[in-house]
Amino acid sequence: MQDQTATETELTLRGLILGVAITFIFAAANVYLGLKVGLTFATSIPAAVISMALLRPFKDAGIRENNIVQTVASAAGTQAAIIFVLPGLIMVGWWAAFPFWESFFICATGGILGIMFSIPLRRAMVVGSALPFPEGVAAAEVLKVGIGSREGAAESRAGLGVIALSSVAALGFSALTAAKLFVEEIGAYFRIGKSATGAGTGLSLALVGAGHLVGMSVGLAMFIGFAMAWGIATPVLTAMQATPGEAAQAARSVWATQVRFLGAGAIGVAALWKLGELAQPLWQGISTALAARRVKAAQAVARVEQDIPMGIVGVVMAALVPPMAVLLTVFLRGGPLDGLIVPLVIIGLVYIFVVGAFVSAICGYMAGLIGSSNSPVSGVGILAVLGAGLLLALFALPIAGDAARPHLVAYALFVTAIVFSAATIANDNLQDLKTGQLVGATPWRQQVALVVGTLAGAVIIPLVLNLLNEAYGFAGAPRPEGAVTTTPLPAPQATLISALARGVLGDTLDWGLIGVGAAVGAALILFDGFLGRKGYMRLPPLAVGIGIYLPPGVTIPVMFGAILGKLYQHRIAKGPNPDAARRMGVLMASGLIVGESLFGVLLAGLIVGTGNGAPLALVGEDFKPFDVVLGVIMFAVVLAALYRRAARAAG
Repeated sequence: MQDQTATETELTLRGLILGVAITFIFAAANVYLGLKVGLTFATSIPAAVISMALLRPFKDAGIRENNIVQTVASAAGTQAAIIFVLPGLIMVGWWAAFPFWESFFICATGGILGIMFSIPLRRAMVVGSALPFPEGVAAAEVLKVGIGSREGAAESRAGLGVIALSSVAALGFSALTAAKLFVEEIGAYFRIGKSATGAGTGLSLALVGAGHLVGMSVGLAMFIGFAMAWGIATPVLTAMQATPGEAAQAARSVWATQVRFLGAGAIGVAALWKLGELAQPLWQGISTALAARRVKAAQAVARVEQDIPMGIVGVVMAALVPPMAVLLTVFLRGGPLDGLIVPLVIIGLVYIFVVGAFVSAICGYMAGLIGSSNSPVSGVGILAVLGAGLLLALFALPIAGDAARPHLVAYALFVTAIVFSAATIANDNLQDLKTGQLVGATPWRQQVALVVGTLAGAVIIPLVLNLLNEAYGFAGAPRPEGAVTTTPLPAPQATLISALARGVLGDTLDWGLIGVGAAVGAALILFDGFLGRKGYMRLPPLAVGIGIYLPPGVTIPVMFGAILGKLYQHRIAKGPNPDAARRMGVLMASGLIVGESLFGVLLAGLIVGTGNGAPLALVGEDFKPFDVVLGVIMFAVVLAALYRRAARAAG
């Protein structure tokens, strides 16, 4: 693409303000969705569409300014993935709520560190490689058609209509579910002899949208994980142990306390395998980046190749050390580790910078390979907490003694949260820079926008976390004082990571189950390799592990959404404008996630404000089974209408 004129707007105050405003909405939505189902959604494309619609009246607003808006919004939306770790501090009983400043600085310092780590890799991975960067390319295409032609402007307006309609539909459906007029989940549990198992699905439009976005390969892999968990592991374990109780109680108990750790083992091995596969290309990317810096130092650099200078990168990284040291010191002070503050702070800082650099590079590469939404950052979090736990078990536990074990568990989670914050931002950074490369953006301006988005996300995330904790609480955590609902948010990744931290430091984790899960993960890796050699559709081992780990009410709707997305793609392929129709499908799916997730946040506010766990309920238990019939019918009708609208909007 040719360079833009020097007068075209790019890094503007209005663009930053608009990006921050979108950030607050999408970050809140991602926090709720991640805590509920363990999935987050990419915000780049919806943010780009909204930006183009709102900036259209300004004659000087061009493609580069719209790119800055989506860059700010996507950074903060990605930063919401910190909820995969941070609630673990409440689950282990160390925090009762999320202290604002500590939570803010975890997100801010870790996120900025991730940006700095990924800057040297931009030229090698974004410009000088064949990595596809699927979401970055898609966002660039949306920006190009929205700004570059009259037809594109019409598509932009149509796209905004699609995302608005699907958001309102999902919000309305969720409101009727909260009113108890529609059932939230359908399930059946049964016994066959001594075995107990079950199956079910949630009526969640957000999960269907997520399934559409992740695609058939991931959706099918998650379904296979569900089949392994509920068709094999749960009935076998309940029969072997003669688990007492009703079928539902027995099956849920065995799945929650045993089968999920099989999934954890599979996830861990799959993540390690993926990191091993990336070792060689990662080293090549770093080498190329270093060589490129030496070349650039000897010649003038075009605007579209201007990163934040490496000298400033070094200064920023050095400037992050004091606040991180203070953050770690404050966390350690006043407990059984008080006498080990200095060595533990040093260990924590070294771990954050060394492991943070490694996982940031890995996540950046994975985002380029498969997209930031599909990148297994939760697997990176598992590895990070295992490393932190083992380090503390080897060097701190023998000195501090058993009395300090709970504080060491909390410290392992705290350090992991900073590392994870860096990893998630790096996972997004290179994707955004790919979009910028394709639309002629200035890299250093985008990198500044990423810092702004990270800081904005760091402000809103603790506030939303405290709101949701006060209203719902988290599964496996002590009930927050004054909680007004008995249905806590599952927070699956945070539950897993906190359990692993306890296990590494010698608590009650069953390593045998994780070992069996690891063997299953190894077999899945071999099977996936066989499929690849034969040219068949791949089944990502990490997605299978997640299917084992997540409840069926989550897994089945994702699979259903993947099937619907596949059918939609097949249908629009025969139409007059398949590329536009594909983009409309992405916007529709994103709108489903945004609408339902935002309603969850609004409902949390109502629960807290009214002190009522079901503030919108219009009917009672006597309305059953009408809620099932109405829910299923309306679920099908709404999806059919929205998919039809998305296809027609492309015309």
